[in-house]
Amino acid sequence: MATQPSTELSRIRNFSIIAHIDHGKSTLADRLIQQTGGLTAREMSEQVLDNMDIEKERGITIKSQTVRLDYKASDGLDYVLNLMDTPGHVDFAYEVSRSLAACEGALLVVDAAQGVEAQTLANVYQSIEHDHEIVPVINKIDLPSAEPEKVRKEIEDVIGLDASDAVLTSAKSGIGIVDVLEAIVKRIPPPKGDASAPLKAMLVDSWYDAYLGVVILVRVIDGVLKKGMTIKFMAGDTTHLVDRTGAFRPKIEQRAELGPGEVGFITAQIKEVAQARVGDTITDAKRPANQALPGFREVQPVVFCGLFPTDAADFEKLRESIYKLKLNDASFSFEMETSAALGFGFRCGFLGLLHLEIIQERLTREYDLDLITTAPSVVYHIHLNDGSRIELHNPADMPDPVKIDHIDEPWIEATIYVPDDYLGGVLKLCQDRRGIQKNLTYVGGRAQLTYELPLNEVVFDFYDRLKSISRGYASFDYHQIGHRTGNLVKMTIMVNSENVDALSMIVHAEAAEGRGRHMCERMKDLIPRHLFKIPIQAAIGGRVIARETIAALRKDVTAKCYGGDISRKRKLLEKQKEGKKRMRQYGNVDIPQQAFIAALRMGEA
Repeated sequence: MATQPSTELSRIRNFSIIAHIDHGKSTLADRLIQQTGGLTAREMSEQVLDNMDIEKERGITIKSQTVRLDYKASDGLDYVLNLMDTPGHVDFAYEVSRSLAACEGALLVVDAAQGVEAQTLANVYQSIEHDHEIVPVINKIDLPSAEPEKVRKEIEDVIGLDASDAVLTSAKSGIGIVDVLEAIVKRIPPPKGDASAPLKAMLVDSWYDAYLGVVILVRVIDGVLKKGMTIKFMAGDTTHLVDRTGAFRPKIEQRAELGPGEVGFITAQIKEVAQARVGDTITDAKRPANQALPGFREVQPVVFCGLFPTDAADFEKLRESIYKLKLNDASFSFEMETSAALGFGFRCGFLGLLHLEIIQERLTREYDLDLITTAPSVVYHIHLNDGSRIELHNPADMPDPVKIDHIDEPWIEATIYVPDDYLGGVLKLCQDRRGIQKNLTYVGGRAQLTYELPLNEVVFDFYDRLKSISRGYASFDYHQIGHRTGNLVKMTIMVNSENVDALSMIVHAEAAEGRGRHMCERMKDLIPRHLFKIPIQAAIGGRVIARETIAALRKDVTAKCYGGDISRKRKLLEKQKEGKKRMRQYGNVDIPQQAFIAALRMGEA
């Protein structure tokens, strides 16, 4: 077993890589690992830190990953570099904030062809809040469309960072990688800490490993964390015995201890990730620290939707799978719910639509489940006449409108970067979604739009529409700015005069009619014909706002009548009419699962 002592503080550099999606964070991480000999050429694979299949396929990072690298700098000294690769997508900004809290500096990667984008800004501001030293890195300089000088100026103009000594690299071809390593050593400050003080370590992340139990990623601030020590979680108020300490290189390497400024992992015979709350402070149970570290803000789900198994018999399998997923994703929340149309399932909370999609895909792939997802909804604050306030996650639970004084809905501030050619279409889209324009400026030949928008108008298909209007060139980032009162109503869909609770939704009163008509038309195409007429209605309270009728399948009862008296034919038709009336009264309409799935994909017609 390895017994390396902890490293001297002045030789440690903790940094994360931040950037917009697709600007080359994970590829740069690969090159840094390769350059410092973290992995041999044979062990190397593309996006080596993206260890989920779904991350490699989509080319996105979902979970932050850390790796410890040894580097001999040009000054002849050996340094330990703790690298944190972070996600770029807005839904995983929570992962970014945790990684940044454990670092002293950041590499800001900007694509030499694309320039500064929405998520670049959001991540830089987070990094500045943590008082980081930011090293600009202009990547992809070998592309034919690369304009490093223009991007250098853009970084200075938009972000206000001095980019005169920005490092020029191409992570794919390995150009300038040594320059990046030298910049990390020279420009990012070493961590501060006191090895003799009581132990104080920050719990950065935790996940479940089938062999090791709960693995905890820690950043030691003061003191030394050793194997065999009894530790205490200050917020959770639990004690545990450390049975393993180590670091990722990116392969697991066991170490005798982790000293101040170091980033590594511990295992302590913990069975549930719920006990290891992210942001908690770890201290020595025998000699505890006086006060806990500030920690992170609690993650708040933004989008809610119901997940139901296509086959009701798979409910137990779904329950088990959701519990397992929760072990590796602290930002995912769920509770049980039932639906008359869909049976037993779960109401789940997500950080955004991509997060919802990723969870759904992981459940389908890793646990072989076939799922139905109800329409996404957001958290509404419902103020009742008696002065009380309730939070509404599921439109089906909305109280009687008579008891409601007003409803507040969440709003966001969105930053959109879009080439000038598509600006008109994007402005119209934001206007149609009840957006309020706050700002419009030009940055390096592209328009930067700032809009305030209601979140429920964004969660359905805003991102897809934005991408299609701008041919994929627009970039979009948002943050919540609180709740505002809105003229909102609950719209229910009725099939054969029965409410279909899975299709209930809360909409703005002005958009209700259009959305109701669209939903009815959609359901008409999806529900197969029965032997009786089926009315499909969209209603607000007792008022029907849209209706479509599915015609009945008819048997030709007069086929055997040829010639003869017309009254005989009429008698047969009347008899058939009575039968259909009775059948409609007692007949059940079978709505196929595919109809639900298609109706809940709210893409615009």
